[in-house]
Amino acid sequence: MISTADFRNGLVMQIDNGLWEIVEFQHVKPGKGGAFVRTKLRNVLTGRVLERTYRSGERFEEARIEDQTWQYLYFDGDLYHFMHPESFEQLEVSKTIVGDNAQWMKENEKVVLVFHNGKIINLKVPFFVELHITKSDPGVQGDRSSGATKPATLETGATIQVPLFLDEGDTVRVDTRTGQYIERVS
Repeated sequence: MISTADFRNGLVMQIDNGLWEIVEFQHVKPGKGGAFVRTKLRNVLTGRVLERTYRSGERFEEARIEDQTWQYLYFDGDLYHFMHPESFEQLEVSKTIVGDNAQWMKENEKVVLVFHNGKIINLKVPFFVELHITKSDPGVQGDRSSGATKPATLETGATIQVPLFLDEGDTVRVDTRTGQYIERVS
């Protein structure tokens, strides 16, 4: 059991039969009345965010979350297949757990699978990935109305905005949190 004094960003707790991660928190001690903690919580499974206030000293059950690095193998149309790099154990993960992260996953690259009680509850990709541009129309010089960017399709199927000077076959670094182009990689 943990109390409000143990709160820290990233801590995962079990509240109302759900897994909630603390996004941010603030201890408040008003001049009158008891102290309390104002929190912003994110549901680990659904991503839903809500704000809650707890009395100082309230106790909660900490969830046992385990992050493991796995290698992404392939997608067969229904399931994503992963392999543990040391034990060579293979797992199948549904589309609902992978979600939008699929657009940043390249075969044979490493990802982090998040487990709770032996069950996969989430998947994390690296913050930055390097991907090849597979389709991009030529940029029209002088067209500055679009902020000097054009759409480009990456090898994983994701579409991002890139500068006009990039062509098919170029490799770019992308921020997976925002989906934005960072730089060209040589």
